[in-house]
Amino acid sequence: MNPAYIIVLLTMLASWLIQRRLQSKFEQYSQVGLRANLSGKQIAELMLADHGITDVRVISTEGRLTDHYNPADKTVNLSEAVYAERSAAAAAVAAHECGHAVQHATAYSALQFRSAMVPALSAVSKFMPILLFIGVLMLNTTPLPLGIGVAFFALTTLFSFVTLPVEFDASKRALAWIDKRGIVTPQEHAMAKDALWWAAMTYVVAALGSLATLFYYATLLMGRRRE
Repeated sequence: MNPAYIIVLLTMLASWLIQRRLQSKFEQYSQVGLRANLSGKQIAELMLADHGITDVRVISTEGRLTDHYNPADKTVNLSEAVYAERSAAAAAVAAHECGHAVQHATAYSALQFRSAMVPALSAVSKFMPILLFIGVLMLNTTPLPLGIGVAFFALTTLFSFVTLPVEFDASKRALAWIDKRGIVTPQEHAMAKDALWWAAMTYVVAALGSLATLFYYATLLMGRRRE
């Protein structure tokens, strides 16, 4: 079996295991009431206010673990549970997403670079899957389609790695702020830190998975060129 194929399978397994672990951690920490008795919405609004950010709205979005910051319309989107819950998990997530808003407001360089990549990534993602599919089918005839597909996939892999410092920095900002503000007790801080760490690991595995998949297609392409 191709070693690259084995690596892809292993990263898929790791991704599944970490997602399960993340869900388990959030369910566990969601059961622990926050001593400050603030909801995720209240924590988000307080963090934004403390950083002088007045043009970002905190809204509720459907689903679980669907929380995100949207720089296009300047909204902190909290999943229904996080929006209303008063727990260590909700505090961690709400503050993390506001960490992205703070990054945006302060022109954090990694976030700016990541945002600049989005238009190009949106364009290539429309054609990349079909190019890779056609490229593999036509590999014995011409390496061109697969070569273009690999180049496009390399851009998505770069994007996934650029995302890592953005996510880790948002968590760092979140944990520092909830401590400084007295939102959490030492025990709640440990829970929030653990939850954010497992959330960050999903991005790490996604980046490694993308790199492994890129390596797989690249080995196919290079094998064809050596013939």
